[in-house]
Amino acid sequence: MLFGFYLSWRARRIHRLHHRVDAARAALDAALDRRHAAVSALVEAGGTGAGRGLSEAVTAARDAGEEQCEMAESALSRALREALESSGSDGCSKLSGPRLNEVESAAKGVHMARTFYNDAVADTRRARRSRLVRLFRLTGTAALPDFFEIDDQPPSVLFLPVEPDTL
Repeated sequence: MLFGFYLSWRARRIHRLHHRVDAARAALDAALDRRHAAVSALVEAGGTGAGRGLSEAVTAARDAGEEQCEMAESALSRALREALESSGSDGCSKLSGPRLNEVESAAKGVHMARTFYNDAVADTRRARRSRLVRLFRLTGTAALPDFFEIDDQPPSVLFLPVEPDTL
């Protein structure tokens, strides 16, 4: 009877871990959508000289399927870094503070959401590795979650201070 309770506890734990992965993936998707919106707003405001490249990268990232999502998001991160670092270095940047702060916040949010998601996946995979879990098939029909690996390094641009009148 104790062994049955133990198996039941392990099955519930694995179920909770899978639920945690699902919640973390939803948060990651929301963070990616927020970054898409922030970059699109920056491009529409004409804040970068490389607006067309950023616009194409955002469109590709939004339209990417499940298999191409990681590559498209990495391409968006690289395009964003390239556009902001090149426009910040030429001295004639028209970048506005609030829009840049929004892009910076969204980029950091993507990094944190990806970290939480990958931690949840690692915990779930570790729990599923047990011989007991595999022998009694305590995972049911749940698929083994995959890591989400992208280049999510935020741009390193010195942001101009925000004037109180522009807020």
